[in-house]
Amino acid sequence: MLRLAIVGHGAIARYVARALKNDPSVRIAYVLCRDGREPAARDAIGGAVEAVTSVSQITGDVDVAVECAGHGGLIAHGPGFLEQGVDVITVSVGALADPAVADILTDAAKRGNARLELVPGALGGIDALAGARWGGLDSVTYEGRKPPLSWVGTPAEDQTDLASLTEAFEHFNGSARDAATRYPKNANVAAAVAIAGLGLDDTMVRLIADPSVKGNQHVVIAEGTFGRFRFEIEGKALPENPRTSALAAMSLLRAIGNRGSGIAT
Repeated sequence: MLRLAIVGHGAIARYVARALKNDPSVRIAYVLCRDGREPAARDAIGGAVEAVTSVSQITGDVDVAVECAGHGGLIAHGPGFLEQGVDVITVSVGALADPAVADILTDAAKRGNARLELVPGALGGIDALAGARWGGLDSVTYEGRKPPLSWVGTPAEDQTDLASLTEAFEHFNGSARDAATRYPKNANVAAAVAIAGLGLDDTMVRLIADPSVKGNQHVVIAEGTFGRFRFEIEGKALPENPRTSALAAMSLLRAIGNRGSGIAT
């Protein structure tokens, strides 16, 4: 049986817990949460889960830690798991845009002989991009297009009146590292594209507020010795949180499923 620790108890964690509830090959043994949130965390995950506030409080065996709490959760708990030899699966790829965070996680993984697994989250096509990198990539561009109000609370508000937009407005054009730093809650996909391909500094990102779209649109365009590809997806959000991609939660389930299967897909 695969024993999991879940970091966080928000919409993604609840989705993952519900999906695994009747899977006899997987057990969620622990949920990590903030101090004082233990009852809420146990209720959210359900089952015979033990709520703790730090990795040091975990006394039983854990095979894999699944991070569902954003950049802060990965930074707070990822190194502790990795140092103990527990692999960590995360969608918070944008956290690695900070070189100091990337170094801490890399060093912890080396000390514990563990691995930090990055899942593509809201996007597909990452496997093709990562493969193309080995043959040589010339250019990679990621374009994120969302309804204007989806950019509320981001630097886009400083550039335009989002509520009154009548046509598409590009509010960011720069490197994936800069995008992930300035838009930490919106640029995990951009960081995933960059790490799979040309890197955070050489991957170009365009972020657009567009009143003509209803969902979140992601486009990746890559060219290299393999040829050229364009991948596009319009994703739906989790019903419990309109700011969270449903596919992000599903990509975590795929990674967990591969851990317990003799054939990984």
